Amino acid sequence: MRIKQISVSGLFGIFDHTIPLNMDDRITVIHGPNGFGKTAMLRILNGFFNSRYSELRTIPFSNFCVKFNDSSYIEIIKNTEHSETIDNNMVFNFYQQNLDVLSFPLEQIKIRPDTLDFPLSVLDNCIPGLDRIGPKTWLYNPTEELLSLEEVLERFNNLLPLNLKLQEEPDWLGKLKNNIHVRLIESQRLLNFVPNRRSKSDNRTSSMLSTVSAYSYELAKLMQDKFKEYGTISQSLDRTFPMRVVKQQSSPDLTEEELRNQLNELEETRSRLIEVGLLDQDEDSEFQIQPQDIDESTKNALSVYVEDVEKKLDVFTEIATKINLLKIIINNKFSYKEINFSKDKGFVFKILYNSSLSDSKTLSPTDLSSGEQHELVLLYELLFKVQPNSLVLIDEPELSLHVGWQVQFLRDLQEITKLTDLDILMATHSPDIIQDRWDLTVELKGQGK
Repeated sequence: MRIKQISVSGLFGIFDHTIPLNMDDRITVIHGPNGFGKTAMLRILNGFFNSRYSELRTIPFSNFCVKFNDSSYIEIIKNTEHSETIDNNMVFNFYQQNLDVLSFPLEQIKIRPDTLDFPLSVLDNCIPGLDRIGPKTWLYNPTEELLSLEEVLERFNNLLPLNLKLQEEPDWLGKLKNNIHVRLIESQRLLNFVPNRRSKSDNRTSSMLSTVSAYSYELAKLMQDKFKEYGTISQSLDRTFPMRVVKQQSSPDLTEEELRNQLNELEETRSRLIEVGLLDQDEDSEFQIQPQDIDESTKNALSVYVEDVEKKLDVFTEIATKINLLKIIINNKFSYKEINFSKDKGFVFKILYNSSLSDSKTLSPTDLSSGEQHELVLLYELLFKVQPNSLVLIDEPELSLHVGWQVQFLRDLQEITKLTDLDILMATHSPDIIQDRWDLTVELKGQGK
């Protein structure tokens, strides 16, 4: 199920916009003057699918419609004339072909903490990924958002114990959101709010951390987890290797040349994984096998070995492909710098002198320019933070980017969408981003235009 069109009426009390998404190219670009509602439309779409209903209330509009590729559509209707006096000032209507309309009136949640009949610590225990960082403030780690008590109770109402729920969302709404994944990459993307924990008994505090640092630590953890998984599979296979060699039936169809080719391919794969930091250099891993070394029993043992190593290395396939594409794009763009990767540090940058790694020094990700950090954060978000078949909303991708990088941005985006199976909807002011792909664009216009 995919979104094929979004539309809004009464945006800021002025604008009516319709944006059809490019279903084949999977990239749609919104452009138009400042103040016409590009960012607002992204926020409304993200607000609905990620249950940020407080955001829907703060943006003035009367009707927002999302059409899907199965001919169904959702309509968000706001009673803007009496919103201050009517609690149920927003209604979600879901229309399916030849079926009755499903409706859900969203209540305005009004909370006074002193009237709650449960301790706020309950919220920390029943909502995964939620960290309390202040008396009435929480950090939701999966999206790195800072949430008030009202926002926590509204957004995670479905996760609260039954006796604490303020309003139950209907099943149809939950299923709809589970089928459509939306992630917003906002224009402010260089800083992260993160909790500091001194001990389990200490109160949690918060601090700002550069996004490149946060993502560097996160990538290191992803790499470590994959290496642990590789080690677990290796131990299991190695333990049963002798028994499986003994039981292995000879395969007359497997020639010595084919076996050598398989071994060479494994070594090439291993070398690529070493190059992106997922495996450590191991001189003993290379096989130097001469023709006279392969008899029938040796062939049986090597065929089992090949199957085992393929299973072990397959653990790294997805993450290695993403790291490699990130490496190619970054190293093609960053001048006098090269990115590498480490299971301990994540991003490892080198400043190159005379284009040689032998004449270089290490650079912290936070020492990159703002444009370089924006580029790295955008690419990392698209490759590692978004699940497949999602719609990614990007606000102002051109921020701090050199014109040459803007020109290349769409081509990089196309490579990423092929690899990660994403739809992209982005808002931009930059003709350099668009280049000659005006066929991908939708212009937002004012009244009577």
